[in-house]
Amino acid sequence: MSLELSKKAAAVKPSSTLAITAKAKELKAQGKDVVGFGAGEPDFNTPENICEAAIKAIKDGFTKYTPASGTNELKAAISKKFKEFNGLDYDTDQIVISNGGKHSLTNIFTALINPGDEVIIPAPFWLSYPEIVKLAGGVPVIVTTTKEQNFKLTAEDLAAAVTDKTKALVLNTPNNPTGMLYTEEELRAIAKVAVEKDFYVVADEMYEMLVYGEQKHISIASLGKDIYDRTITCSGLAKSYAMTGWRIGYTGSSKEIAKMMGSVQSHQTSNPNSIAQKAAVEALTGPQDSVEKMHAEFDKRRKYMYKRICEMDLLDTLEPMGAFYVFVDGSAVLGKSYKGTKIESVPQMADILINEYNTAIVPCADFGFPDCFRLSYAISIEQIEKGLDRIEKFIGELA
Repeated sequence: MSLELSKKAAAVKPSSTLAITAKAKELKAQGKDVVGFGAGEPDFNTPENICEAAIKAIKDGFTKYTPASGTNELKAAISKKFKEFNGLDYDTDQIVISNGGKHSLTNIFTALINPGDEVIIPAPFWLSYPEIVKLAGGVPVIVTTTKEQNFKLTAEDLAAAVTDKTKALVLNTPNNPTGMLYTEEELRAIAKVAVEKDFYVVADEMYEMLVYGEQKHISIASLGKDIYDRTITCSGLAKSYAMTGWRIGYTGSSKEIAKMMGSVQSHQTSNPNSIAQKAAVEALTGPQDSVEKMHAEFDKRRKYMYKRICEMDLLDTLEPMGAFYVFVDGSAVLGKSYKGTKIESVPQMADILINEYNTAIVPCADFGFPDCFRLSYAISIEQIEKGLDRIEKFIGELA
């Protein structure tokens, strides 16, 4: 056939993290002892009380369509969580529940963007942001941060990137892939630019409950009415409650934007999964002890992984304060030789690790930093130790 397919869809790159995870699973299926550092999901099972709520929903026949933007019961639970955890007042008609965080972001950009609108995305960034923006007809504007800035966007760099086409900024804290967390002072400076230049802030706070040490998560929308009016706060249950496969994300925004997103969603998916919504109510309103145990285990793994990487030759990193990733600078490895072959890129290094050391890492070219890679500590401490031993052995065999 000679019919041309969508240029927009053809321009979208597949997710490299999902590809790496699939490769690791394939090797495991072949009987290989693979350590996969690519996982963007907790290795814990969903807490039992949440699973029981889903089973009850099925037995009670709660398996029909729900309102397009989610049930009032779950919206009320999310509204309460926004108030108590984030310091944000979102009424139920300002909340849209979707089929996961990616779906929430798709709804947001569909509601905000007209063709050619620019969206500022600080790098390093989660690799799906630019692709979702492009699918919505927008233009990603990448602003690269530095290690000296702790890989965080400054108000000065933000202001310099704004044009008359700027529609929004994507602000991800805690950050994937770096684990960095914005302070209140940093957020206030960014909010000042957003208000003065008059653009939206898409605040992706998916890892908001996974913050460590004395640090505290702060929602930028909580810093005053002007920035609240310009912010769409996006979160979900996947990471904090080990509910990645349940696919529940949600947003808080102005009533106007929420209505638009709900209308779009009504035609795209009808509604979020009814059973998962019942499970989400239990997650937010039920006992939180399982969440606290998972958090404590993540913190233990974080400290171990950070210490080990700091002790390795040729690798460099900053201590992550949130999420469950360590962002590693591998630039000193480039130019070294492995078994007579010069290593010229991090993807080449990743190929050696997966094929010869059965260890999967995530090269970060698709995250805006080609000389870096991401390691997830959402795997057991035993697996982390084994995988880091293999990476250290690889480093030791370089010439």
